[in-house]
Amino acid sequence: MTEPEKLPPGVLPTRPVLGGFHPDPTVCRVDDVFYLACSSFEYAPGIPLFRSSDLLTWERIGSVMDRPSQLELSDAAPSGGVYAPTLRHHDGTFFLVTTNVSDGPGHLLMTATDPAGAWSDPVRVRGAGGVDPDIAWDEDGRCLLTWADGGIRQAPLDPGTGDLLSEPRPLWSGTGGRDPEAPHLYRVGRWWYLVIAEGGTGAGHAATVARAPSPTGPFEPCPHQPLLTARGGPGPVQNTGHADLVERPDGSWAMVFLGVRPSGSFPGWHVLGRETFAAEVAWRDGWPVVAGPVEPEETPAVRTPLGDGVIGADWVGAGVFPERALRWSRGRWRMSARGAEPVFVGHRQEHTTMTVRAGIDAHEGTGALEVRVDPVHRFALEVDGARVSAVARVGPLTTVLGEAPATADTVLELRVVRPTAPEHSRERGPDVVVAAVRTPERTVELARMDGRYLSTETAGGFTGRMAGVSCASGEIDVRFVEYLGGA
Repeated sequence: MTEPEKLPPGVLPTRPVLGGFHPDPTVCRVDDVFYLACSSFEYAPGIPLFRSSDLLTWERIGSVMDRPSQLELSDAAPSGGVYAPTLRHHDGTFFLVTTNVSDGPGHLLMTATDPAGAWSDPVRVRGAGGVDPDIAWDEDGRCLLTWADGGIRQAPLDPGTGDLLSEPRPLWSGTGGRDPEAPHLYRVGRWWYLVIAEGGTGAGHAATVARAPSPTGPFEPCPHQPLLTARGGPGPVQNTGHADLVERPDGSWAMVFLGVRPSGSFPGWHVLGRETFAAEVAWRDGWPVVAGPVEPEETPAVRTPLGDGVIGADWVGAGVFPERALRWSRGRWRMSARGAEPVFVGHRQEHTTMTVRAGIDAHEGTGALEVRVDPVHRFALEVDGARVSAVARVGPLTTVLGEAPATADTVLELRVVRPTAPEHSRERGPDVVVAAVRTPERTVELARMDGRYLSTETAGGFTGRMAGVSCASGEIDVRFVEYLGGA
């Protein structure tokens, strides 16, 4: 395997174009507008969808999988559910193909004439296993499905029925890195280019590229690999890979890709999940190269309430559509427990500092405001009757760190603040989560939790932190809940 080409400082971005848990980005352009989708794992609605005119500022326009007939998550454990999609536009129709690993077998293909919806119910591609499907069309209009399954595989596809039109064949196995996956095919000039990910979606992550005179190969690898990686480098953005290329209207090129921002002492912890970054792409000697960052000047602060009567697109449920967990009644949300695990509706933590607040009345059940990675890695303000408890859970260990009375006007608050340990201390984590209760008279801090315990390095998995409300038993009333990013 060729030694990684070291990218000069400043080539890779340091700020995401979509902060927080927005992994496995895929992008396409129609006229002057770019469209981008990400994987969503166990959360519903599935596959968040965005549009932009400049690749910098993205507007949420909905979700591809926005109803239960498209998305089955009843058996989705944490980091199960919907994996990496590919979004493309062909002959006036948008196509999105993805994999729900908790609802197999095969991949799922959906279409729409308007990306804001509605998208069709899925056509199931049963003849292809693995993950990370890509869809492309050759010069004759033949549809090709390419995916990862012990290497990169390909077969012609009938997109109307989901039938493969031949036996799958191996296409390329990459340059020797582990887990060759995330294939994307493009025709540029006389060549077909195949960009894949290698090295696993951790510290060894990279994007590599090969080309061929036909989309079916044979593919020759670029002599200067990888196309993209941060491994071994000192930059603040690590684990970069899973890239998708797009051409701008002026003929220039760019890519979107995932990365993480670890912080704290060695070995570092990332808490926001895998985020979406972007970079310029130049063509040199017939090969794409990373040519500079595409990044906003700063990440703007936002305030995102759950909404009155209508749940905003940025709020999702773990294994359940939010509309099935919440109902609007008498000016507040009524939330009901659904089984052994608490039902959860939340917002991605998209900023390195944030505040989430809620008003919860729990006289007929048990509810909570929480920051979590999954059900067993969480920090919560639990409300049961007239009592609030600050509860930390890390795997099998659960600890009550503080308590306070709850009244009709109590506001629950969880703040994520910068770490307080000295810079070179081994106890310095990525951040600190502060639990407090607020009344019109005062704010009382109940407890603090080291952010390392709410990180991917501790919890494992492919997602990131979420902040929101949950119900563990009975029913609760949620007067309000809001996410304040950067606050």
